[in-house]
Order: sequence, then structure tokens, then C-alpha cells
Amino acid sequence: MDKVDVIVLGAGASGLMCAATAAYRGRKVVVLDHANKAGKKILMSGGGRCNFTNMDAAPKHFLSDNPHFCISALHRYSAQDFVDLVDRHGLEYVEKAPGQLFCEHSAKDLLDILLTEVEWSGAELKLNTKIHQVECQEGKTLVKTSQGDFLCDSLVVATGGLSIPTMGATGFGYEIAQQIGHDILPTRASLVPITVQPDRKAQLAELSGIACDIAATAKGVTFQEPMLFTHRGVSGPSILQITNFWQPGESLSINIAPMLSLDDLMSIRQHSPKKSYEGFLSTLLPKRLVELIKTEFPWLTERSAQTSNEQIETLFGYLSNFDIAPNGTEGYRTAEVTLGGVNTKEVSSKTFESQKQPGVYFIGEVLDVTGWLGGYNFQWAWASGFCAGQYV
Repeated sequence: MDKVDVIVLGAGASGLMCAATAAYRGRKVVVLDHANKAGKKILMSGGGRCNFTNMDAAPKHFLSDNPHFCISALHRYSAQDFVDLVDRHGLEYVEKAPGQLFCEHSAKDLLDILLTEVEWSGAELKLNTKIHQVECQEGKTLVKTSQGDFLCDSLVVATGGLSIPTMGATGFGYEIAQQIGHDILPTRASLVPITVQPDRKAQLAELSGIACDIAATAKGVTFQEPMLFTHRGVSGPSILQITNFWQPGESLSINIAPMLSLDDLMSIRQHSPKKSYEGFLSTLLPKRLVELIKTEFPWLTERSAQTSNEQIETLFGYLSNFDIAPNGTEGYRTAEVTLGGVNTKEVSSKTFESQKQPGVYFIGEVLDVTGWLGGYNFQWAWASGFCAGQYV
């Protein structure tokens, strides 16, 4: 049996961060993961270039049943702190959108930095290790694995959520939490594409591959960013963002011309009476989308002077509440994150230690803390991993 100070379950973003931080303090740390490679989600995120943080990461960009929980960690380990770390290693990165930092070349460059930190700190990484059993004993935790038994003072659960099971995601972290008496808040796939009703799917499939700027609104929250039509429904930043708030069966509003007001549409008839509304919309929207709109409004090809107020009002209503007929989401298969998880009211916001079982810690996505799209979830991984690493 191997006796160590700290066992970290999960070689993802938060787990690697925590392991290096704790080992630099002189703790004897081993990281266990059932996968054959560390940081698989890091490697595939952001189209293989990993949006590793957001310089605007603040509590307002995170969802939780306990919204104050994330404040302390985000304050103690900021986006700038992580940027300072990768700067020391010479990582080349770019700011694609305000605050959103991506690796300039490959996410592998970032993962190499994390693995280098783990190596330099003296932490040990064991992959291809199946966890058979976790037993909390008097002041110790026994972890039985396919590579032998390990006894530790501190167990860190950094196993992530249920998103992208093909990458090895499981509900194992939730099982450990429940085993020691924790409440698990309902989980669901989020930051995920939306599927549409079969009849609408056939129509929208003709638009597959085209994108346009929209405003998606659910529960009073609006995101104005691009939407991408797919063979299964819709995706793109605005859609992924709104799934943090929208659930199937609830109201979802899609405005495909958020830059337009009713007065704007009315003024076309006044200022350009010979121009058609088809011509006007073609300057704002993709041609194939305008063709679809024409099937609903054949009069778009006529001169604007010939249109009535009622026609223009109906068109405006169609554009501002474009019916995608949402059916559901693509689920965990393509979701970037899992909403819900271990109830943070039962975990210390300072140390990340369980209030149910001393010596057990929860960090990263396994907790009920979910960020918006745009690097926020990685920043939560770094912050929670670093902060827990100070105490394990």
C-alpha cells in the first residue's frame, strides 16, 4: 500500500492545478485518472486551441444555487494570475474576443505547461488507473485501484461532470459525494446545441452551415452573438450561452434581426419606395435565410411602396421572434459543461473541504458552479484547484 499526503482523482484542468500547487508546498501528491491521457477536454476545447481564461472572469458570469460560493476563489486566483503562469512558460496566445484568451497554436502547448508544473512540483501522475473503491476511515482515505491501494490524508475529487462521455466523463465524483452524505443538485447538459422539432428540422436543414447574428432570450437573459444552423438544429455562441438558462419546454425567443426596429422597417417604404424588402434583408441576413423567409412572405419581392403597415408589422414579428421550434438539446454528448452537481452549501468556499467528511475536497466542474461560454469554466478550474491546493 502506498501512503501519500494527497490523492487527486482526475487529471483534468482543476486536478492538475491542485496537484502542482499542493506538491510545491512539500506535500506528497499522486494524481489518479482512468484515462490514457491527461487533460483530454483541454486538448479538444476551443477547436483544439483552448479558450483557457477570460480576463473579465467575475462571479456574475457563473451560475450556482449558492451564487456567493465562487467569489472567494475567483478573487484569490484571478485570470491575471493564470496568465502570469503561462507567461513564465512563454505560451503564445491571442485574444479572439474581448477578454477571451486562446492558445495561438494548439491546446497541447497549454497542457504541456500544466504537466511540466506537475513534474517540477514533484507530484506523481498515474494514468490508466481504474478506481475500484473509496473508503473514508479515521482521518484517512483509502483508495483501491487497478494499480494497488493508496492511503492519503487528503482526497481531492476533481473528476468533472457528465459532459462528453466519449472523453471519459462519468458520474463517479457525484457517487463519492453521495457516499459521504452530500446533496447533489440536479444535473443537466449545458453550453450545448439545441435540437428542433422534426418538421422544422427539415426546413432549417437547408440552412445548415450558415450563421447570423441573433439575440437569444430566455428567463429575461439575452445573449446577442452568432447562431449557426446545423443539420440537427442550431448552435453557435448565442445558443450555447442561452442553454445555461433555457430548458426544453420553456419559452425561448430568437431574434434574427436584433439590429432592426419596426420603425427601421417602416422607413424603407418611405425612403426607398422602389426597393424591395427582399433586397433590404439581403444586406443584413444570409441569402439562404432570406430565401426561407420569402416562402412565408412572397410579397418581399415587390416594391416596398406596395406593402401595407400590417404586412410590415407581421414581418417584424416573424424576424424578432423567429420560431426554431426547439425540441431539446444534444445532451451530454456535445455539451461543454454540466450544470448542477455537489451542493456548495456543504463545501468550504475557502478550502474546498467537505463539511460532511473532513479530509475530502471537491473542485472544478463536479461542484454546482457553471460559467458562461468564453473561458470562464477554465478559470473556475484554475481558481478552485489553486485554492484547494493551498490547504490539502
